[in-house]
Amino acid sequence: MNNKTNRLALLSVMLCFFAMGFVDLVGIASNYVKEDLGLSDSVANIFPSLVFFWFLIFSVPTGMLMNKIGRKRTVLLSLLVTLFSLFIPILGNSFAVMLIAFSLLGIGNALMQTSLNPLVSTVLEGGNLASTLTFGQFIKAIASFLAPYLAMWGATQVIPDLGLNWRVLFAIYFIVGILATLLLASVHIEEKPIEGKPSTFVECFKLLGTPIVLLSFLGIMCHVGIDVGTNTTAPKILMERLGMTLNEAAFATSLYFIFRTIGCLTGSFFLRVMNNRTFFIISVLMMALSMCGLFFGTEKWVLYAAIALVGYGNSNIFSICFAQALTSMPQKQNEVSGLMIMGLFGGTVFPLLMGFMSDAMGQAGAVLVMAVGVLYLITYIKNVK
Repeated sequence: MNNKTNRLALLSVMLCFFAMGFVDLVGIASNYVKEDLGLSDSVANIFPSLVFFWFLIFSVPTGMLMNKIGRKRTVLLSLLVTLFSLFIPILGNSFAVMLIAFSLLGIGNALMQTSLNPLVSTVLEGGNLASTLTFGQFIKAIASFLAPYLAMWGATQVIPDLGLNWRVLFAIYFIVGILATLLLASVHIEEKPIEGKPSTFVECFKLLGTPIVLLSFLGIMCHVGIDVGTNTTAPKILMERLGMTLNEAAFATSLYFIFRTIGCLTGSFFLRVMNNRTFFIISVLMMALSMCGLFFGTEKWVLYAAIALVGYGNSNIFSICFAQALTSMPQKQNEVSGLMIMGLFGGTVFPLLMGFMSDAMGQAGAVLVMAVGVLYLITYIKNVK
């Protein structure tokens, strides 16, 4: 692959990371669906939980599918499923329509996250994987923090003929998804053939018997649970404690992703020049401090500071955990990637528990669930090389 082709391939992969960020619209979207349909917290939290449920089902099979059809074709398949999931809400916003749309969004994202991260290592050909994955997360975070702004803008507009209101978000991301699909399809990426016999389904799960793989899997579960939990709960905390409307409180989701974006951008530099464990410790301490602020805070500046801290702190956890597992078993990268992405199932477990806890004792109960995830990440520190 010549330098020009390699740069174009890397550009197409980074645009796919932007498309990967479409999944984070589920946080603000579930709040608007809750308001539109008059749902309780526990019912509304079904939507983010449903999105991430499919990671449990599809991640490992996707790792095996990559062995058969290649990483690029698997990413293209994921983009097509994602496009379909974005098109459906343009047609309506009933409970059933949103269930189908969020299910397809989760399936497409499970395919994409499993196949796109190993595709990066193919394009890089020996580059700094953790740093580049973090830069990809920076691109992904741009899509994430734009989502609430697009939804807020749509909620205050009258979209002629379409009647989309906040759902204009889906239409805009649908167009960007088409561009990502066409660009990746047009680029040649040379993939090395799989050496030896591809792993069976059972053999993939046996890799969880390797301590660093299992511990990294749990770390990713906690990272995603905190990510989706903050994305969904931060506006509710502002509404509960400061009396804000949903359109006013939606800024909390953007604030989280703004600092997560800054964290990814600066993290891609720090992971090159700083000891990974030191940076991981700093990140987790910021998250621990943020949990205290979200639990006890009653003033706007305290809550905003806490949201910013968890945004920055959580921004590089995924890349570090993922890279620890992927580099520990270089001959089984497709299979390990499938297992790591299955850890995104944490995005199902945490919101469900948080929904029940917030119905029982307010949003402080939801924060307690996220705090458990932070405590686990503190115990993971010793495994970061």
